[in-house]
Amino acid sequence: MSETRTKLILDLQRLEQEQYQLREGEQLQDFVGLLLQYIGDPDPELRDNLIYPTFYYWILDENQLTEAQLRSLLRELTDEKHLFYQIGSDSDPSVFTRTFSSLPIALIMRRHRQKPFLEQADFQHVKTAMLRYFQEEKDLRGYLSEGGWAHSTAHGADVFVELVQCPESDQAVQRDILHAIQHVLHNEKHIFNEEEDERLASIVDTMIDKGLLTEQELADWINGLASCAELPKSRTQAISRVNSKNFLRCLYLRRARDSQENELTATMLAAVTKCNRFAIS
Repeated sequence: MSETRTKLILDLQRLEQEQYQLREGEQLQDFVGLLLQYIGDPDPELRDNLIYPTFYYWILDENQLTEAQLRSLLRELTDEKHLFYQIGSDSDPSVFTRTFSSLPIALIMRRHRQKPFLEQADFQHVKTAMLRYFQEEKDLRGYLSEGGWAHSTAHGADVFVELVQCPESDQAVQRDILHAIQHVLHNEKHIFNEEEDERLASIVDTMIDKGLLTEQELADWINGLASCAELPKSRTQAISRVNSKNFLRCLYLRRARDSQENELTATMLAAVTKCNRFAIS
């Protein structure tokens, strides 16, 4: 264990005890540089329990980072050393750097949503980066016995929940994000089993709740999602069908709990039934 890493752990533990207040002579940017350096550390104690909470408090709770610093941080988080670090790799520790770069992006976008400060070019950069990330990330594992949470799809979904609510997010952005959700559900390789479906459902639930797309357009997308059930039986078809079924169940239960059944919830229920090969017809 390097001296720098050991000192960072001790400093972050102390910051947690002192409500993330810096001592005299300490510089916030020095800490941010170290947080970025170790953001994908294989030890979940450092990565999950120390680095991420520090970002949370400094970005959201305490507003310690200036708008200029946040814009700079966004660029670093979405570069080839962080969100796209060894992108395309599978089943190795590089996933931690990529997926834990998503989480502070979500925090920055939430702060922007609450009080806009990003330029249109900044928003477009983040949107493009996240859509590319969902397209190119191959390591879809959830919780790992060695290393803890990878959860790339769930963390990416958290960013999209914020993106769809930003003032810059027009209908074209919403459609691009729906396409990204379908791509990851129909990934042909991995059935999600760590509640990634719930995190993905949060995106579409938010779109519906805020009226960001028409019900007809969402119904058409849902029907398109369920069309995988019509494909010839194969392992890849089963993965798409099961992921779509579980996602649609999550979304249906959220929408059905607060309102009487309408055309959109009826479409969801029909799509769930279509994807469920055990349903009695």
